[in-house]
Amino acid sequence: MRQEIRLVLAGDSGVGKSTLVTSLIKEIFVDDVQPVVPEITLPLDVSPEGVLTKIVDTCAAGDFHERFETELRRANVIALVYSVMDTDSFERIPSYWLPYIRSLGINVPVILVGNKVDLRSNDLANEELEEEIAPVMSDFKEVETCIECSAKQLLNVSEVFFYAQKAVLYPTAPLYDSRLHVLKPACVDALHTIFQLCDTDKDGVLSDVELNEFQRLCFKAPLQLEELEGIRALVSDGTSGLDGDPALRDGALTLAGFLYLHTLFIQRGRLETTWTVLWTFGYGMDLTLTNAYVYPHFVIPPGCAAELSPNGYQFLTEVFKAHDKDHDGALSATELAALFATAPGKNHPWGANFPASTETDEAGAVTLQGWLAQWSMTTLLEHRTTLAYLAYLGYPLFANPFSNTSLPGSGTVSPHGANMGMYTSASPTSYAWMDGTAVSTRPRQDERLTPATTALKLVRPRKAADRKKSGADRCNVFLALVLGAPGSGKTALLCSLLGKPFQTKYTPTNKLFRAVNAVEEGGAEQYLVLQEYGSHQEAEALRSPSKLANVSAIVYVYDSSDTNSFSYITNLRQQFPHLSTLPSLFVATKADLDLVQQRHEVQPDVYCRKLGLRIPHLGAGPLNVSVRQHQVAGLYSLLLSIAANPRGAVPQHSSSLSYARMRWKMAAYVFLALFGATGTAWAVLRIFFSRGPSLASLASAKAGSWFAPLWGGAARSEL
Repeated sequence: MRQEIRLVLAGDSGVGKSTLVTSLIKEIFVDDVQPVVPEITLPLDVSPEGVLTKIVDTCAAGDFHERFETELRRANVIALVYSVMDTDSFERIPSYWLPYIRSLGINVPVILVGNKVDLRSNDLANEELEEEIAPVMSDFKEVETCIECSAKQLLNVSEVFFYAQKAVLYPTAPLYDSRLHVLKPACVDALHTIFQLCDTDKDGVLSDVELNEFQRLCFKAPLQLEELEGIRALVSDGTSGLDGDPALRDGALTLAGFLYLHTLFIQRGRLETTWTVLWTFGYGMDLTLTNAYVYPHFVIPPGCAAELSPNGYQFLTEVFKAHDKDHDGALSATELAALFATAPGKNHPWGANFPASTETDEAGAVTLQGWLAQWSMTTLLEHRTTLAYLAYLGYPLFANPFSNTSLPGSGTVSPHGANMGMYTSASPTSYAWMDGTAVSTRPRQDERLTPATTALKLVRPRKAADRKKSGADRCNVFLALVLGAPGSGKTALLCSLLGKPFQTKYTPTNKLFRAVNAVEEGGAEQYLVLQEYGSHQEAEALRSPSKLANVSAIVYVYDSSDTNSFSYITNLRQQFPHLSTLPSLFVATKADLDLVQQRHEVQPDVYCRKLGLRIPHLGAGPLNVSVRQHQVAGLYSLLLSIAANPRGAVPQHSSSLSYARMRWKMAAYVFLALFGATGTAWAVLRIFFSRGPSLASLASAKAGSWFAPLWGGAARSEL
């Protein structure tokens, strides 16, 4: 958001530049003013957006020339002043001043100010003024508008500076081609996207309800019935006889009508209306979505992760239902294309893996469960992608009110169209869309957007030891890596999670493949993501422990019918020792085939026991499954349980096991040594005291003492 506007007044000597500034400040006409008025600063409350405005008076003659060029280069907007009574001063605008400004390499908005209208003997009709200005506007696109005023009579003086501010805050150049009198392609694209988002029932038109919602979003004010009728009449009258798509269909506004309205706003000098709409929907001055809107601030603390919140799930469910035009509970390829029409490239973010990565119906259309599962996986792995696409799909606009302020109405001539009645003034009966007067407050541009973080939430760390320390929610989405030798059946396990049929033909996995689905565990549904690396990616991906930050468990898969399959995963564990820090499950696939001895120093069951695995309802493992025969033995529920509660599923290092055994042995040795020493001492004392005559005297002196039982019954009888 711009913090300051620097307005520079230029033009021939004697046209009234200094007098204009003086009349603005003093609000009275001063006949004798200094040649160049010092720089002044306008209060923030007189700017349309509360932006600091500095006004610089200039003189191009003599000693002032060098400073004059410096000020022109510093300007954000230039007001070229001429006298309506001096034809030469007007003709020098296109013949000298505008070419001169261009020669300096200055590219800022310019407004033309015709001063001294009080000296004109008769009023100039709007049509005559348009004819006079139109050639200049056609040749010099930097000219935003033209306004006539009188510094002596204080006529339109404040409007001069108001429209200069507007030329910076609401520029024409990004939106409108002044030569062709049409919206520029980037503006059309942005407004088209906004139209699609506002068309919530996806019928290709904006109904009265949708128009009212649009009005509420952008201007925080409803449209009255007569205002809706006024929109329809305006569009119908303005587009009748024009070629192209109809502006209305059954009384509802089409895209063509929506674009026509915005063209009309610009041609009537109401650029703030179109800019307010664009800003509301996250667009910046370059007509692209701003980074702050697409990627709102959302920090994930170390050890935590992001998941969709209930708000996020609800919004994505509504988007799904709105685009399920045939109401079959699934999105076809055509429906998906329509859904992502407002996204960059008009496509989803998942590439060729989608929809193969989630649940679909028999025809390959994405079910609601598959849709939500896909976004759950995306949020866990790439939360910025989720935030961006939520913005592209319309979140959070349709849940947050926006406000708007009215602008003072002023007479002006706009160059952006022909025969449109350019000279306009605010009317208390005109509707908010057309002139902004029916609304109460307009937010600053940097106050319009609410971060989209309400669609996401933080979840507790993946490490069980840290979960009690975190104030975040419990995890609902878990990621498990599936590792194993080529041909061991990893892809079959992923496809089985999605309920897809078993493929008898083996196809090697050459790139990353993920599958996600909802799995019931403990009476609640959670999302399980299985990830398989391509054969050429596995080593590179496993080399960095940081890439395993979101991994909740590892599935080690081997082919129980292949003698060499198990050694692959043991070698993998040796090559990447950090894998042992994660909960692990060993799975023996192809249980429907003959079991063979693995060429390994120990067999898989012994290996798992040596790792100290104690998985509930399984023991050490491995788990035997057969995808071909649909016998997965509760694999996915078991995975969720160890991911959520990894106790007993984290392998013990061999060194840790050896150390534990050594400690038990040492404790046993110490116990035996102490027990033996105590027994020996007792026997020696018993023998020693039983032989000596002094025992009686000693016993009598200490009878009943705490060590008396050591003497035994015989000693006491002797006493």
